[in-house]
Amino acid sequence: MAFSVLKVMMEDVQDIDSLLAALKEERASPDDIVGIAAKTEGNGGVNDFGRVLVDHILREFFVDHGSRSMEQAMGVPIALSGGCPGFIAPHLNVFVRVQDDNPSDDLRLAVGTAISEPILPEDIGRPPGVEKMAEGVRRAMKDSGIEDPKDIHYVQTKSPLLSMERIADALARGKSVVTEEANESMAVGNATGALGIGVALGEFPMPKPEQIGKDLSLYSKVASCSTGVEQDEAQIMVVGNKRGIGGRFRIGHSVMKDALDVDGIYEAIRDAGLPLSDRPHPSDMGDALVNCFIKCETDQTGRLRGRRLVSLNDSDVHHTLHTKAAVGGVAAAVTGDTAMFVSVAALQQGPAGGGMVAAIIDMSKLP
Repeated sequence: MAFSVLKVMMEDVQDIDSLLAALKEERASPDDIVGIAAKTEGNGGVNDFGRVLVDHILREFFVDHGSRSMEQAMGVPIALSGGCPGFIAPHLNVFVRVQDDNPSDDLRLAVGTAISEPILPEDIGRPPGVEKMAEGVRRAMKDSGIEDPKDIHYVQTKSPLLSMERIADALARGKSVVTEEANESMAVGNATGALGIGVALGEFPMPKPEQIGKDLSLYSKVASCSTGVEQDEAQIMVVGNKRGIGGRFRIGHSVMKDALDVDGIYEAIRDAGLPLSDRPHPSDMGDALVNCFIKCETDQTGRLRGRRLVSLNDSDVHHTLHTKAAVGGVAAAVTGDTAMFVSVAALQQGPAGGGMVAAIIDMSKLP
């Protein structure tokens, strides 16, 4: 089976009609959906109820409009990146299994998924959490049918963070946690996931405990991790290219060295198979670019290309919102599209102060 990627704009937080229309146009059904990565409106924090609402609505959608039970619906990876500051547009990226009766031998998009075993509060930021994520990624890669890790270009995960309730649960069981700050645990949880991805794909060996969330020279180039309160397990989606699978889509990746590194975005688009000139313009991409998936981070030095940043000192607006809005603007300027998947808290998901970038291209629409 081949795979399609549908970018569906969300006209409101409960918009299911747009998803139904996109599936109908692709001649696919809700049962064909294998995973979703989305930008949702909300504050992007621990108490982002908009993200929880969309997760609930999508899982009910699988049951009401398809043949899945709720238990089966809970097994579909849904990674929701909350917060659309600036002019990032809320949207769904829906990965769908489709039939291709005449597949070529060209590299085309392949997707594999898995749900990890439960990640306990005491696992986050520690080797057991990394190991659980790595084991889940290996199963997702096997599910994709991709044999060479070099053909994996994007791994999206959604794993639990340390809410106050989960911290209390661990302490009541006589366990310790890596931090008792819920907001801080988002970045640490993402780092745990990223290192698990890197270990599974052979980017580096199992990290030492003191490297998790701290050694910024150690990072995965394909990890895009998000944390939340939606589930206790990690939801994992591995996306890469495979020969003979058919379909219209192809993926590539690169990294942004910092928040202004537009060349990193262009490199990911080229790697996906869309030729660009030395000085690209959004019009060069036509309709071929489906989306870019970008992780970003406020540089912990408090400077960007030598200039002092004030966002880390801002007591009114959290620095993650500053960065997400800024990088969303950079990505929109590069692509001409505000519906870019821009997610913050990129600890160990690309270079410090930058982040990974993946791009998906519809090869049938190359200019």
